[in-house]
Amino acid sequence: MNVLSTRVPDTRVRRLSATLYSYLFLSDLVLLYPVYVLLFSDAGLTVGQVSALFVIWSVTAIVLEVPSGAWADAVSRRLLLCLAPLLTGACFALWVLAGSWWAFALGFVLWGAGGALGSGALEALVYTELDRLGAAGRYARTMGRGRTAGVLGVLASLGLAGPVLAAGGYRAVGAASVLSAVLAAAVAIRFPEHRPAAPADEPAGPGWWAGLRAGLAEARADRRVRAAVLLVPAVTAVWGTLDEYAPLLARDTGVAASTVPLLLLPVWLGMTVGGLLAPAAERLTTRGYAALPALAAVALAVGAAVRHPAGFLLLGVAFGALQLATVLADARLQDRITGPGRATVTSVAGMGTDLAMIVAYAGYALVAATGGHPAAFVAAAVPYLLLAGVLAVSGSVR
Repeated sequence: MNVLSTRVPDTRVRRLSATLYSYLFLSDLVLLYPVYVLLFSDAGLTVGQVSALFVIWSVTAIVLEVPSGAWADAVSRRLLLCLAPLLTGACFALWVLAGSWWAFALGFVLWGAGGALGSGALEALVYTELDRLGAAGRYARTMGRGRTAGVLGVLASLGLAGPVLAAGGYRAVGAASVLSAVLAAAVAIRFPEHRPAAPADEPAGPGWWAGLRAGLAEARADRRVRAAVLLVPAVTAVWGTLDEYAPLLARDTGVAASTVPLLLLPVWLGMTVGGLLAPAAERLTTRGYAALPALAAVALAVGAAVRHPAGFLLLGVAFGALQLATVLADARLQDRITGPGRATVTSVAGMGTDLAMIVAYAGYALVAATGGHPAAFVAAAVPYLLLAGVLAVSGSVR
């Protein structure tokens, strides 16, 4: 009997994990990822116009992030995870069929909406289901591997984007990206979801407004939760913006457009390693955790400053350290949330990330317009040096 009781949760955890990995792999198997900035550039957009698109993307996410998190606490999180990739797929279809700045802008609104639906809902569903199975301690391991599955999807995109682009142009790349989004929505149906039962005379969930207030109250009132919420954007925002500009940095090294996806491989391989290291890195002390953004800052600055394809090896180190720091920050946040508004609190952290990313986009456009993409990447290393210093002094991570 004890053997059976041990195996059943393990089987359910494996089923949940397999669904998560498949979902994130397909969600990031987007052949447009390594070339969509080139699509914008080939359409005649300036760096400032591209940055404006990214701001529209972030503003959409900011407006919808917390309300969608409260919605995920009130209704089916699985439903939102099904809808999210469909909106993203609609964005990709619009981009390659229309191809104007306004089409790109509307596409980013769709993508931002899709991202907001999935943000918070995914983390809350996975943590809640693991906790139900008595496996909440596996969250960092599971999400670390899940993020790695997403990175592997991007790596596959990097390998396929060049040949598909050469054979069929942006429309072929866009069609493949839409297909991946549809498949991700189909996989989301397989997510298990068990919500607490409510009395017969009460609604099934806490209600959107009540859930929103509960989540915001916890994020505001609990000091430990508040610190964890603030850490997420501090770690995630800057490198989340650099990811979008990396193809332009790659092309500035003198390689052909079809070679850009291959040049980005070290960056995504570094992120793969970073995600896989999450279980071991959970034991890091505060000073050890502070070393991650410090290492990333040095590798980021040097890798961009050399203005050579070999510098992307150092960028891979930087992005790997930041991927690891991001997974650990998310795991710490989920461990500290105790109230019913888990998705709402997680979405507050996501909204903070989006707000910080708008500042990062504006700063990047300003520096890149005057000093070029390498200078903008070097400047982006400064916030991580500051973060490392703050963490080492304050000890606020533990």
